[in-house]
Amino acid sequence: MGETLGNLGSAMAAFMFLWAIFQQYVPRDLRRYVEKYYQRLVKYFYPYNEITVHEYSRDRFMRNEVYTAIETYLSTNNAAQAKRLKADTAKNNQSLVLTIDDHQEVEDEFEGVKLWCASCTISAGTPTFNMYGQSDEKRFYRLTFHKKHRDLITKKYLHHVLKEGKAINSRTRQRKLYTNHESMWSSVVFDHPATFDTLAMEAKKKREIIDDLTSFSRAKDFYARIGKAWKRGYLLYGPPGTGKSTMIAAMANQLLYDVYDLELTAVRDNTGLRRLLIQVPSKSIIVIEDIDCSLDLTGQRKKKEKEKEPTEEEEKDPNKKQVKGEDAEQGKTSKVTLSGLLNFIDGLWSASNGERLVVFTTNYIEKLDPALIRRGRMDKHIELSYCSFESFKVLASNYLLLDAHHLFEKIEILLGEIKVTPADVAEHLMPKTIEPDPETSLESLIQALEMAKKEAALKTKEEEDKKESKSAIEDD
Repeated sequence: MGETLGNLGSAMAAFMFLWAIFQQYVPRDLRRYVEKYYQRLVKYFYPYNEITVHEYSRDRFMRNEVYTAIETYLSTNNAAQAKRLKADTAKNNQSLVLTIDDHQEVEDEFEGVKLWCASCTISAGTPTFNMYGQSDEKRFYRLTFHKKHRDLITKKYLHHVLKEGKAINSRTRQRKLYTNHESMWSSVVFDHPATFDTLAMEAKKKREIIDDLTSFSRAKDFYARIGKAWKRGYLLYGPPGTGKSTMIAAMANQLLYDVYDLELTAVRDNTGLRRLLIQVPSKSIIVIEDIDCSLDLTGQRKKKEKEKEPTEEEEKDPNKKQVKGEDAEQGKTSKVTLSGLLNFIDGLWSASNGERLVVFTTNYIEKLDPALIRRGRMDKHIELSYCSFESFKVLASNYLLLDAHHLFEKIEILLGEIKVTPADVAEHLMPKTIEPDPETSLESLIQALEMAKKEAALKTKEEEDKKESKSAIEDD
């Protein structure tokens, strides 16, 4: 046995030596000629075919759906065969999901035909990331099967894996909350508890929004028939503390969508914005909060028309003009333009994936450029205003488990007389003691409302006094 192994080792060493000589001294054209016929010879005697499925194709910006489907399918049906596994939490963090680790091979069977699936990687040497935010470590699956079953594998098996993988993903996936750094997305588990049942809003308005969302999620064929990208824009506006962020969480929970919270100031330019958009898959909500503060987009077109003319000093010394321009350029952290944002919302690239919502929030709708919020871009405008009595009753039910109380009548009168946000009301309903006392919370709210009423009356009186003083001065 030892002699046989020794002979085998000598033969391998001799082969490696001859191969090195061949690679180094044989001309390239001759090497190609020899390798071509060598491949033909191997093909003649080797009875298997291979299909490689890469995680990221060279000309694509997003993860290959087939790769994801194979990964999910094999991990669900064939993980027991692998010696090395990767563990992650499943939906709602209630169980573990085991996936096949790199460089593992498992066997699968389809309609009596066996095939082998291997998880492979090609390392780039040092950890680097390409221009699209993907690691330069290449991952792929290699499917090996007998060549006589080629039609069965390519025409039936792969479609079966894609369908099953997508179905498993929809049942087990964790929804994520994403944020961006330049042209890269990173995520955490999205576990916000807000729903439309807990949202402090009039019941009729809630039902209108829920119906609109449900109609959109089922409208794939409708959008295809009318020739529009399957997306919809929502503009949430109103004073601070009226529940705009909570509304977004409720929308995501209603539709079971992921949330992509886009920070425009972290995007370098319009190209980076487009790359981010392309990476957002279906069943997602793209959110830009406080759009009026994110970038100076509210009046760019007007500003260009009103750019200051160079001063006399700058005309005499061009160097000062150049320095001024460089300082302005350095102070500008993002080069995203209004035009780039408009194309992001409804340009050609916005149709790269269907079933996506785009949500803007703002405290000051009057500051936004009309082109940004017109119908067709922001299709539905939703005003989130001050707390009404109906909204208060939702909050009382959520916080105090009360549907009725003798103090409700007084609160209803006060809410009709002053403007207060749901966030301010909720703060007073929040239990402040170990043993919650609903009546104490309601009395605290009444005191705060009466105080706000007095302050509003005092402010109104001061404004009237100022007007009278100003009129008296003008008359004199």
